[in-house]
Amino acid sequence: MLPGPLQSMYHGTKSFVTSFTEAIWEETKDSGVTIPALLPGVTDTDFFRKADMERSKLVAEGSKANPADVAKDSHEALLAGKAKVVSSFMNKVQVAVSNVVPDKLVAANLHAQGKPVNDAQQ
Repeated sequence: MLPGPLQSMYHGTKSFVTSFTEAIWEETKDSGVTIPALLPGVTDTDFFRKADMERSKLVAEGSKANPADVAKDSHEALLAGKAKVVSSFMNKVQVAVSNVVPDKLVAANLHAQGKPVNDAQQ
């Protein structure tokens, strides 16, 4: 749910899906149905190759969560009846920081991280 320059469609869609999931969770919370919103952060999957982002500073230089750990976190949240799960320590830090830093600064930081490594200095 962060403003994501260079990935605006993805970030906007993720915000919608998260908001939609949380709304449905609230509507169904007394029915025994559990629908957690998963916020996995940067995860070591094929996503970045398919999104043509392998050269981005975020992917090339940053740490990526293990997909098995993300799946485990998601499953545990489902069993615990949690509405939202933020997976991986670094993603939790990023979410916590983004909750107190103005969106304009978050967007500028994500813009810099999304640029290809060889273009990051420009």
